[in-house]
Amino acid sequence: MASTRVDSNKSGRTLVHFICQNCNSPLKIDSSFSEMSRDLFKELAGPMGATSDFEESIHIVRQEEILYEEEDGFISTFVPRGGFEESNDFTLVGNLGPGSMDTLSIRAKVTGHLFDLMSGVSDIDHPLCEECTDHLLDNLDHQLKIVEDESKEYREFLEKLEFTDEFDKELELDEELKQLIQEEKKLRQELEQAENERYKVSEAMIIEKEKAKKLDDEEEIYWQEYNDQCRIAIELEDEQRSVDNQLKYAQAQLDRLKKTNVFNATFHIWHDGEFGTINDFRLGRLPGTSIEWTEINTAWGQVVLLLVSLANKIGLTFKKYRPVPYGNHSYIEVLDEKKELPLYGSGGIRFLWDTKFDLAMVAFLECLQQFRDEVEKEDSTFNLPYKMSKGKIYEGEKAQYSVKMQFNSEEQWTKALKYLLTNLKWALAWLSARKSLGD
Repeated sequence: MASTRVDSNKSGRTLVHFICQNCNSPLKIDSSFSEMSRDLFKELAGPMGATSDFEESIHIVRQEEILYEEEDGFISTFVPRGGFEESNDFTLVGNLGPGSMDTLSIRAKVTGHLFDLMSGVSDIDHPLCEECTDHLLDNLDHQLKIVEDESKEYREFLEKLEFTDEFDKELELDEELKQLIQEEKKLRQELEQAENERYKVSEAMIIEKEKAKKLDDEEEIYWQEYNDQCRIAIELEDEQRSVDNQLKYAQAQLDRLKKTNVFNATFHIWHDGEFGTINDFRLGRLPGTSIEWTEINTAWGQVVLLLVSLANKIGLTFKKYRPVPYGNHSYIEVLDEKKELPLYGSGGIRFLWDTKFDLAMVAFLECLQQFRDEVEKEDSTFNLPYKMSKGKIYEGEKAQYSVKMQFNSEEQWTKALKYLLTNLKWALAWLSARKSLGD
């Protein structure tokens, strides 16, 4: 579309100027545009298919409202506001009558549509001024020269190709074919080698997969064995801790037992009034206190057992007499005569010739004296509180008490037995003080 500049003057008329599409400067229209006939215009517009019937594209504009002026060589058309109706093609004035004003107005409008037609068939927008047109022509000439030079080079190259010796071309093609054949042969060899390597790699992969499967199986077996060993180790650790605890307990018991006097715990010698006691069994008789012979016999059995235990501890072997612990029927064995003297009584009427019980008590006292003599050999500081000799126990220098019941009172016999137990308690205390007691 040709660009125009629209100006309004004070009289209310519209002044239309054609301007250059490149530099926007006003154009001076050549006089030849005013001599263009209607047939020429239809001929120019015909190939573009702008219209098939020139008369059908005419729109009526009131003749008396169009003015034409020419000022300073420019063609100006004054059109009142809303005076033209524009279509998609171009505008003509209908009902042409005589008068130059109407003709010039139509030509001005036709000139604008002509410029639009020129812009439609070209890459360049029209109209252009003379300076821009010269510049455009120079650029086109330069481009034409470049195209002609390229065309010349193409023709020369084409002529060269046409005159090339066909024999040389065949030689070149044969040489290229040989190179391609050699390259193909080389590539085939490389392909064959690659296939061989791939086959070897496949076999190696199969072998490695078998090894991996075998290793997986071995690993599973290993973990099973490892878990079993861990379980066994845990059980052994538990057992070891249990054994350690038992050992600690046993050691504690041993330490406690080492500090415990076995003889004192086994043979508890004490007194109950005028009676001497061993393990709470009274030894002796008093007129005002009735003591069963079963208790007395049991007490004598405990006394015999204590003396035998003490003798065994120091390694003493008795001579002439040997005490034999036998509960409440313990006795003294006479080694030379091979007879037994009972250390138990039965009560009732005693005859003067029934002296076995008294002889047994005298023999026991002599066995105790043998123990004293053996201890004095080892420890010279050992001394019993009551002296003993020939069946008697001495209290001080003058008082003496016989261990026999015949021709003796119950009070003296009971006191003699009490002193006898006291001497045994001293012997027990000495033995308990020895370092080897816990052995």
